[in-house]
Amino acid sequence: MEDAGKLFIGGSRNPDESFGKSEYLDLKFGNRHGLITGATGTGKTVTLQVLAEGFSKAGVPVFAADIKGDLSGIAAKGEMKDFLQKRAEDIHFADYESEQFPVIFWDIFGEKGHRVRTTVAEMGPLLLARLMDASEPQEGVLNIAFKLADKAGLPLLDLKDLTALLNYMAENASELSTQFGLISKASVASIQRALLVLEQQGAEHFFGEPALKITDIMRINPNNGYGQISVLAADKLMMNPRLYATFLLWLLSELFEELPEVGDPDKPKLVFFFDEAHLLFNDAPKVLLERVEQVVRLIRSKGVGVYFVTQNPLDVPESVLAQLGNRIQHALRAYTPREQKAVKTAADTFRPNPAFDCATAITQLSTGEALVSTLEAKGVPSVVERTLIRPPSGRIGPLTDQERQAVMDRSPVLGVYDEDLDRDSAFEILAARAKQAADQAAAKKAQDELEPSPPAGSGETSGWTLPGFGDKADDDGDERKPTRGRSGYQRETVVEAAIKSVTRTVATQIGRALVRGILGSLKR
Repeated sequence: MEDAGKLFIGGSRNPDESFGKSEYLDLKFGNRHGLITGATGTGKTVTLQVLAEGFSKAGVPVFAADIKGDLSGIAAKGEMKDFLQKRAEDIHFADYESEQFPVIFWDIFGEKGHRVRTTVAEMGPLLLARLMDASEPQEGVLNIAFKLADKAGLPLLDLKDLTALLNYMAENASELSTQFGLISKASVASIQRALLVLEQQGAEHFFGEPALKITDIMRINPNNGYGQISVLAADKLMMNPRLYATFLLWLLSELFEELPEVGDPDKPKLVFFFDEAHLLFNDAPKVLLERVEQVVRLIRSKGVGVYFVTQNPLDVPESVLAQLGNRIQHALRAYTPREQKAVKTAADTFRPNPAFDCATAITQLSTGEALVSTLEAKGVPSVVERTLIRPPSGRIGPLTDQERQAVMDRSPVLGVYDEDLDRDSAFEILAARAKQAADQAAAKKAQDELEPSPPAGSGETSGWTLPGFGDKADDDGDERKPTRGRSGYQRETVVEAAIKSVTRTVATQIGRALVRGILGSLKR
């Protein structure tokens, strides 16, 4: 039954209810992307598992999010239950057998898998703004913060680094605004509040080091040549849908930027399943939708296939939908006008089959049955077939906690990502510079008490600023002296601003820890 170079999906059903030809997905078109849709309980997760198993067996690494925990069973041998064997017999699947697959479990929170992180710098201002639902002025401030960090040599690794830099920007808004345009303290404060919300939602677990290496989700098992299946535990992550969607889009973007061009290989280099795909597109700004469309369109040439999994084909914008050549449509309900429109949309995307009406069939499909159309020779979609999906070889349903831990204990990335690495970054550098400036100021004050102050214009200064930013220097390197405004108020020096900035950052971190401790004690 297994065909070299092809992934077996199931057997097509004839009008007389008998089963005809087998339905395959040609591996050389596996990077042309795909769509799995259907109402809740119609079999989408099992179909995802079947495809993941097939790609893995063909030596293709897979990355998939596990929303309900059911996909974890792919790491254990399936049980040869009567109804599964009967389905295999009905579709003439003579090679059906139980099998377990090489799996790496990942989890942003480090509870049900190895920690997966990225740095604030790698996330970038666009996706970070999306994560915070930032306004256009706030996104502009974030762009300035990233440029400032890059030019001043301040690594942005975690949220406290970004908070420290934002404090510095707020204290020096006037000077920085002359170089970058208006930096509103109100916008900075709004971003800081959004960062606090993100931290409370668990996003702090996502930012830091060691950052995920793309090569670790593209592994081949050395024992049997199967592609490793990376399963992201997303049940807890789904409590923050925006973080979930942003994380997966970041991962796609990293793949797009890091992988070399390979054209159209005989099989994909990686297959990426994006479950609950509607979360990526809900209320997304135009610039983000354009980014998604660009990544989906171009990542194919990197050998990466992206398969969106969602309930309704209307969840995916037409510009993206047009690029998804491999389609598996499970049953849809058609009670409301929107549901009827979704059925018509789904039916119209298939190459018609004269043997049945596609729109009618979509509402009559049984659990585990789907309309299937995949790309054939020259990339042309096949005529849609009513197909009974093959039974998976791995377990249907979740692993126990003990079984999951056993898989993690023999993982090829065991110990690589499980411990936090907190090297010196923006927070520590700003704190060190502020302390040095404070020490110099104290020493100068003590000196002035013993000796007369130098005459004005002598060139002696006592402050610091970020390289290339902040107070402008004269040609000989002297910094500007504090000036008085029209009101007679003397502006604080850069030293004072720096000390304030870092003091506020440290106090904020301590305050958050105290609040979490108090709230934690109340919950117990």
